[in-house]
Order: sequence, then structure tokens, then C-alpha cells
Amino acid sequence: MPQTQHASRHEVQFVTVHGHRRAYVKVGSGPVLLLLHGLGCDHTTWEPVIDRLAERYTVLAPDLLGHGQSAKPRADYSLGGYANGMRDLLTVLGIDKVTVVGHSFGGGVAMQFSYQFPERTERLLLVSSGGLGPEVSPVIRAITTPGYHHAMGVLTMPGVRHVGKAGLHLLRATGSRHTRDLAEVAAIYETFTDPNARHAIRHVVRAVVDWRGQIVTMADRAYLTDAMPMAVVWGRDDHVIPVLHAANVAALAPKARVEVFEDAGHFPHKDHPERFARSVDEFVRGTRPATYSRAKWRALLRGGLDAAPPPTLTSVETA
Repeated sequence: MPQTQHASRHEVQFVTVHGHRRAYVKVGSGPVLLLLHGLGCDHTTWEPVIDRLAERYTVLAPDLLGHGQSAKPRADYSLGGYANGMRDLLTVLGIDKVTVVGHSFGGGVAMQFSYQFPERTERLLLVSSGGLGPEVSPVIRAITTPGYHHAMGVLTMPGVRHVGKAGLHLLRATGSRHTRDLAEVAAIYETFTDPNARHAIRHVVRAVVDWRGQIVTMADRAYLTDAMPMAVVWGRDDHVIPVLHAANVAALAPKARVEVFEDAGHFPHKDHPERFARSVDEFVRGTRPATYSRAKWRALLRGGLDAAPPPTLTSVETA
């Protein structure tokens, strides 16, 4: 059975798209929230908030290709490929429009989806998202190195893996804000025992990160958010993607809502699930869904071509 982060409390359903199995959870009723998890995670990262959100919304939480219980083929793991996959999954499930919520790498997918398919995107909510600045954890950058796959093969051998996971949990138990996310790191570490998962993760990371950091940015297309409600949520103690990137949103998308959770790390939706669900609800209920207009989109694109260069994103080192 494919590895999952944690046992799911909800029924996992499956559908085959382009010959590859896609796993997803779908609960609730009402406007649709598409929840996209981060690198090495799966739909269970959203478990603490699914039931709360399902009280008002239809919650669709898929396992992205190469993750969780979805297939892990040799395939296109680019942001564009993932956005296409989400469009096709929605089409198969008979869903026309969504508010897309993306965490970490899933935030990059969410941004790409909203850019490629504005006619199907009502709102965009980013959670500790990639694409808002260059910095990223050295652990993520290490995945791009040539020796990653072989090194991880050794580190996931039974004895080594058990010692490593125990060490991560012991560090997490110290209660330090610097180690708060290590339980999630340990769960991701466990999924790397599957060589197909390791291959998929490597392809994913190489599409968006190099040894210097993140190479994908929304800076050159941020002006398009004028046509779509956008919100950003971050944890103050995020040591994977620094909270300083949330400040870039003011320059990139001045109309966006920005909320920083105190006493939270890279997974604010897990550290403070009730507050997160409330923030999502307030964002959705407090904004009108975007209505796609080809004429407006054309005007934005034409204006963007003649506009000044995009603002420089804040860097941790120079802030």
C-alpha cells in the first residue's frame, strides 16, 4: 500500500486521469475549496481543518501526482503540469470553479492554476507559499544535488531511518520554536522509503529550486491579481520559507490580505486549525468571487507589458 503521511480520517476516493491514479478526499457541500498540499506531504496535512471547512464548503483535497496514494510515474512534475492535472481532475469530478488554497509548494501550484485557468478560479489563498522570494530551507536545496537519491536510499534503510525519526521527534519534544515542524519532517522522511516517491520529489524540486534557492516567482505576473481576490497566511516561526516573504505581498499584490500567525511554523493550518478555518471563511465570505472577462484579462496583460519592471523581492540577507 502506498505510504501516506498519517491515517486519513476521511474516505479516500480514486479516479484515473491520463492513465494515472489520483487520490482525493471530497467532503461537505457549498462553494468548492481546492486544498493543495506541500512538497512530500499529502491530503492529510489538511485533516485538522477539513471538517471545520466542510461545514460551509465542499472541500476537495487531492494527493498531488507523485505524493500520497496517487500514482508516482515518470511524468511531468512542473508547476504547469500540476496545474493541468488539477484542471483535469476538476473536470472529471464535474467541478467548474474553485477557491484554490495552496500550502508551500502547493501555493506555487495554486498560483500557476489561477494564472493558467482564471476562468475556473474564484479566489487564491496562499499558505507559507513558495514563489514569493528566493530563500528556502537548505534541506530543500539539497534535494537538487546529484547525490540526493543515493544518500536518501541509505538514510531510509530501516535501522538508520528509525534512529533518524526518533531524533527528529526528540528535538520536536523540546518545544523550541525552531523545531516545531520536525514532526512533519519526520512524516515526510518516512515517505522517502519509496524510491518512486524519491524520484518524484527530486523532479518536483528541480523544477522550482536550484542550489541558490527558489527560481520560480510570481513577481512578473502579480499584477494579474487585480482581477482576483487574494489572501496570504504565514507562520511567524517558519524556518522552511521565511515569513519575511509575506512582506513581499504588499509590493506584489497591494490588494491582497496578509495574516501572520504568531506561535506557528511552516504549517499554520495545523498549529492553529480553528483560526485558520476562520480566516479562510472570512476571506471567502468577505470577497466576491472573481468573474473571468477576456477583455479585462487582455487589458491587464497589455498593461503589464508596458508597466515598470516588477518590484524586487525582499531578501532575508538584505532586509
